[in-house]
Amino acid sequence: MKKKLLALTLALVLALSLAACGGGTDAPAQDDTPNTPEISTPEGGDAAAPEPSAPGEADPPEAPAEPEEDVDLTAFYNTLREKNTWPELMDLTTDANMKEMLDAYYPGLSGIATKQCGVYIAAISAAVGELALVEVENADDVQAVEDVFQARIDYQVGDDTNPGGAWYPETIEGWKTSSYIVSHGNYVMLAVGDAAEAAVESFEALFA
Repeated sequence: MKKKLLALTLALVLALSLAACGGGTDAPAQDDTPNTPEISTPEGGDAAAPEPSAPGEADPPEAPAEPEEDVDLTAFYNTLREKNTWPELMDLTTDANMKEMLDAYYPGLSGIATKQCGVYIAAISAAVGELALVEVENADDVQAVEDVFQARIDYQVGDDTNPGGAWYPETIEGWKTSSYIVSHGNYVMLAVGDAAEAAVESFEALFA
């Protein structure tokens, strides 16, 4: 009987001790810090990472090309006359009475749409000197103007079967060796004569 009582007492003590172990002791404290990697920051630096740039902001778009500056061809012509020696020239474009002569010397030119057009020929046929300055409205017409200018040179020089329109041997030679056609953008120039090379340099300088 004593043994049964002792065994019952021990069993009771064991049960109480197990209950105390299961619910009476506090569990170890959990670390409330979130499990995130640490970011090392250089001394004196800010911990915040730089914000990424918005799409398209990393490389700013290139500025659009500036439109070509307008060139006053009449003012340019006057400058050429002041800088170099030219024979006396007649203007075929400002006087309506000269239109027939313009069409005869430069056939097809009046049919091309232009913003500016000035044609100046030597008043004396034996003199070598001529200037034609054109700004076309449409860039596609630049070649057409160059063709008209080349046709003028070819007519003045002539060939083996047809005498040149310049007529005199020295004048024909002048047209053959001192004629220049140059263009830039919508601007085209024909320059003929001793001062033609200088005129080409001045024309190119307008767009440098």
